[in-house]
Amino acid sequence: MKKYDYVIVGAGLFGAVFAQEVKKAGKKCLVIDKRNHIAGNIYTKEIEGIQVHEYGAHIFHTSNKEVWEYVNQFAEFNRYTNSPVANYKGEIYNMPFNMNTFNKLWGVVTPKEAKEKIEAQKREYSVENPKNLEEQAINLVGPDVYTKLVKGYTEKQWGKRATELPAFIIKRLPVRFTYDNNYFNDNYQGIPIGGYTKMVEKMLEGTEVQLEEDFLQNKDKYLEMADKIVYTGMIDEYFDYCYGELEYRSLRFETEVLEEENHQGNAVVNYTEYEVPYTRIIEHKHFEYGTQPKTVITREYPKTWKKGDEPYYPMNDEKNIALYEKYSALAKKEGNVIFGGRLGQYKYYDMDDTIEAALKCVKAVL
Repeated sequence: MKKYDYVIVGAGLFGAVFAQEVKKAGKKCLVIDKRNHIAGNIYTKEIEGIQVHEYGAHIFHTSNKEVWEYVNQFAEFNRYTNSPVANYKGEIYNMPFNMNTFNKLWGVVTPKEAKEKIEAQKREYSVENPKNLEEQAINLVGPDVYTKLVKGYTEKQWGKRATELPAFIIKRLPVRFTYDNNYFNDNYQGIPIGGYTKMVEKMLEGTEVQLEEDFLQNKDKYLEMADKIVYTGMIDEYFDYCYGELEYRSLRFETEVLEEENHQGNAVVNYTEYEVPYTRIIEHKHFEYGTQPKTVITREYPKTWKKGDEPYYPMNDEKNIALYEKYSALAKKEGNVIFGGRLGQYKYYDMDDTIEAALKCVKAVL
C-alpha cells in the first residue's frame, strides 16, 4: 500500500481544486510546492492592509455558472468590474475599444460615425494578405487605434516588433460600439474579498501541504509515495527538455508602497507606448475599493523566459505547439502521472478555464 492516493505537484488553482475534489471522494493526497506559499500565481499578500496580487492582476470572470457556483463555496466575491484604461503619451483612453475610446480619438458621438471612421481607415490602409501582426491589426481596426493602443503594448508583451510577429497572433480585436468600459463580457465577475490566498486555503483545508519541496529533485521518492502524481509544472522540464525547451514569456514585478491615498485612480492602467518599459501599473487597493491611507502599486515588465525564471505565458505559436505535441505523446505513456494546468498542458488558461479543466480531470480519474 502506498502512503497517498495522489501526490499533487503545485499548490496553485488546478492543484487545489483537484485536491479538494479527491479529498471529498475519500482519497488521501499530499500537495507539494517549491515556492514558500500556496495559491501559485494567484497568491495575494497583505501589505498596508491591502491585498496585493504578487504575480500580476487576477480578476475572476466566467460565463460558466457551474464554475462560478464552485468558487463561491470558498470565497465571497465583490462586485469588481474590470475597466482598465490605457495611457498613451499622457492621453487616457478607455479599454476595451468602445465609444468612449472613439469619442476621445476622433470626436465621434454615434456608433454610425465610429463605424464609418474605422471602415474608411481600413479601406485606405488595409492590405490583401497581411504578412505580419502590424498589417493584420491595421486591417482589423485601422492605423489610429493600432498605433496608440495596440502597437507598443503588443511589442513589449511579445518582446518583438509587430512587423516581426506572425499575423495569426491577432485573429480579432474586440471593438464595441457602446459606451461600456466593462472589459469582460462574462456573466460573472469579481475579486474574492480578503484575497485569493484565503480562497485557496479553504480549498486545501484537510489536505496535507508541504512547501519548499522540489518534485523534480526528488522524483523517485514521490513516485514511490503515491498511486498517481498530478503534475502542474512545466511539461518540458518534467522530461528534462529532451526535445528542447518550449518557449514562454516571463514577467518581472516592481512593487512599491506609496505615501498617498490614490496614485492613479484605477486598478489597471496600461502603458501602450513602446518607450515606457513596463506594460501596466496595478494599484491593488482599487480591486477591493480600499480606503487605506497608503497605496501599493506594481509595475509589470514582460521579459523573455530563460531557465530559472517563472514561466507565465506559453508561446502558443505553430513551432511551440508542434514541440508540445511531442511532449504530450510522452506524457500519455506515463501511466501514473496526470499533467494539468497552464504549464502541464501548455495552454493559456484563465482561472475559470483552470477550474473547469481540473474538475474535468477529477471526473476522468474517479
